[in-house]
Amino acid sequence: MRLPHVPRPRSLAGQLFAMQAVLIAVVVAGCALFTYVSDRSQAEDAAGRQAEAVARSVADAPSVRAAIRTPDPTKLLQPYTTEVLSHTEVDFVTIMNPRGIRWTHPDTTLIGKHFLGHTARALRGEAFTETYTGSLGPSVRAVVPITDDGRIVGLVSAGIRVDVITARVQDQVAALLGVAAGALALGAVGTYVANARLRRHTHNMNATELSRMHDYHQAALHAVREGLLMLDGQFRVALINDGGRELLGVSGEVVGRSVAELGLPAPLTGALLASEPRTDEVHLTATRVLILNTSPVSGGERRGSVVTLRDVTELQSLMGELNSERGFTQALRSQAHEAANRLHTVVSLIELGRAEEAVDFATAELELAQALTDQVVAAVGEPVLAALLLGKAAQANERGVELVVSQDSRLDDGLLPSSLPARDLVTILGNLIDNAVDAAQGSTGARVTVTAFADGTGTATAAAHLVLRVSDTGAGVDPAHAEEVFERGWSTKPAGPGGRGLGLALVRQTVRRHEGTLRVTEAAGGGAEFEARIPLPTVSSAAAPDEEAPAGPGAAGTAGPREPAPDCAQHALPGGDA
Repeated sequence: MRLPHVPRPRSLAGQLFAMQAVLIAVVVAGCALFTYVSDRSQAEDAAGRQAEAVARSVADAPSVRAAIRTPDPTKLLQPYTTEVLSHTEVDFVTIMNPRGIRWTHPDTTLIGKHFLGHTARALRGEAFTETYTGSLGPSVRAVVPITDDGRIVGLVSAGIRVDVITARVQDQVAALLGVAAGALALGAVGTYVANARLRRHTHNMNATELSRMHDYHQAALHAVREGLLMLDGQFRVALINDGGRELLGVSGEVVGRSVAELGLPAPLTGALLASEPRTDEVHLTATRVLILNTSPVSGGERRGSVVTLRDVTELQSLMGELNSERGFTQALRSQAHEAANRLHTVVSLIELGRAEEAVDFATAELELAQALTDQVVAAVGEPVLAALLLGKAAQANERGVELVVSQDSRLDDGLLPSSLPARDLVTILGNLIDNAVDAAQGSTGARVTVTAFADGTGTATAAAHLVLRVSDTGAGVDPAHAEEVFERGWSTKPAGPGGRGLGLALVRQTVRRHEGTLRVTEAAGGGAEFEARIPLPTVSSAAAPDEEAPAGPGAAGTAGPREPAPDCAQHALPGGDA
């Protein structure tokens, strides 16, 4: 059985159109009715004044008083009233004696008969008007006394029939109805045009659908973790969700404010103020790496833009680690290739019967590889940094750059707190070394020097800092660009497929996240020197170790006595030959 068809509720525009049309019709009908009643009342009043004026004129005429004195007043008065009717817009003029007996009447058969109406007030000398049904039908009449030497010698009644008054009002009402119909039509057309525009804006949805869409809209805004930002045509914030507030780090009342007033980094502000669309652009805030997409909203003119933001901070860190691992892998492959060449050399020497030379060659190569590993591990006991340095040393060697760990370096295993994760160390030191190798490559005596140590005692009076210093023998950094070099997108090299200028920006972001400082100066031997200083947790003086802290830039008061260098086999991570 088919269910009865339930009509779809009218759209919001349709409901408003019906309501406005009914409202206009009611207003016009009310105005027409009020005007009709008012005009009829005014017409009756006007008819009464007109009849009274005619009656007074007749009553004041000397010829009328003279005719009344004659034995046959009708003979003189009837022609007179006939002439008055022809020159005025009244329907009758009746002259009668004080007893109400007619001397004149439009219907001559009624002359001599008693007047139909009230005369008492007129007999007292008072003129008045009334609506009364007489011999000619309902009429608005006036009754005026005729006086002669102070005596009332007769009465005059002049009147206009009600149907004549109604005919006059009907003509006015017809014109009024025409105007009212025109007003109603004009109002209906205006209402239709306004509601057609409203239908376009509401997509022909009714109030229930709009309310439900608003609820979904609010729920979606709060549920989506990605940042959503909507800007109007003047680049003011029209809408922002919870994710957008969190990713941009803004608080308070944001809606209605210009993007330039939010205190965002200059590159990010420039991207938001741009009129052209942006796709998957990487931007940095104080603590996050964001992917930005913008799309203009237009309908014949620019109405604003929609901005989406994705947080890829963790992803960027993982990509950095992955790139480091790829570097380690490439270094292992290169070293494996070199090891195979050396092994072939040893085998060939043995086959040639030169066993002693083969042993000497193998021993020299082993000592060289072991020396590099021992140098790194002895200076940097922290396993993640040691592995990073070994891998970067192998990579730099492939590119013709010597990577050296300075004698001032000293970082014991266990020195770094849990608040400074290994991922951030890889981001800072790895990007600084990569940048230095790029700068030193191709220079005379290409070299990158890495220094890592903890200064201070770590007490309340002398805070400890982790110092990571990387210098190169490249062309250096122009002092005028000392701050720009840390901006995202700044680079002296041509951009590759993935763009350039992100590494140092990530380094500064990571350092700032740990409340540290990052600066670039000229290295002692030329080139650039980057130094990152990150504060380490302090300890109270009562809990400070009893041992005297060693002096020098490598002193690490929070680490206690120096342990022996770990065995090479424990730290033979990717990048070493051992």
